[in-house]
Amino acid sequence: MVTPGIPPGGVATRTDALLDGRVTLRQPVSGYRVAVDPVLLAAAVPADAGARVLDLGCGVGAAALCLLARVPGVRVVGLERQAELAALARTNAALNDGPQSFLPVVGDVARPPFRTDGAFDQVFANPPYQRAGRGHAPAEPLARAANLEDAAGLDTWIASACRLVRRKGTVTLIHRADRLDEILAALAGRAGGIVVVPVRPHADADARRVIVRARPGSAAPLRLTRPLVLHAADGADTPAARAILRGAAALEI
Repeated sequence: MVTPGIPPGGVATRTDALLDGRVTLRQPVSGYRVAVDPVLLAAAVPADAGARVLDLGCGVGAAALCLLARVPGVRVVGLERQAELAALARTNAALNDGPQSFLPVVGDVARPPFRTDGAFDQVFANPPYQRAGRGHAPAEPLARAANLEDAAGLDTWIASACRLVRRKGTVTLIHRADRLDEILAALAGRAGGIVVVPVRPHADADARRVIVRARPGSAAPLRLTRPLVLHAADGADTPAARAILRGAAALEI
């Protein structure tokens, strides 16, 4: 479903649906748009009703709203540096009857506007995938901010997440598989109980994404799970992917 519109602030938007229509999402027409990664991320967050959860870099709220669709009663705070995206996230909270459950705020991951460390039961994030100074930077400002790191690299994102989650709470990330070494290095000394889920587009393809979950204060060893395969040989979603992307199922880790 595509419905063009111009919200306050002048950003041209379209209206899309996630989770087979369970989530309505207004997002910019040009630049970065939501794909499957935020949906997979939300499926990996082990939150229960009543949990206080932080979405670092929430964008327009896709992952937060997918989590709320799966686990009603979760309370999500979204931190987003781009004021235009935070405004769209607030619009999306209202569209999905979640303004009491999802509160997007404007702020920087390097200097989160929260007074108390350990204030959240879970923290999850989909940090920018591209290192600063590497590759081609998108020309559109919102797309550039979503895809390209600035001074806040992966270590900063992970340090903030580990500081803001309570002891034995969980930090969940989705990122590029070829940056797993950086993720593990950033978690070293900050969290244990690390679980890595490779995400493959097809069964015979290398993983392009990884979902990583860790627990500050845990001494449990690292665990590598079987991969999540998204597509069968004929291109259709696998049953596991379909259950997550259409049925709002949790990713079993």
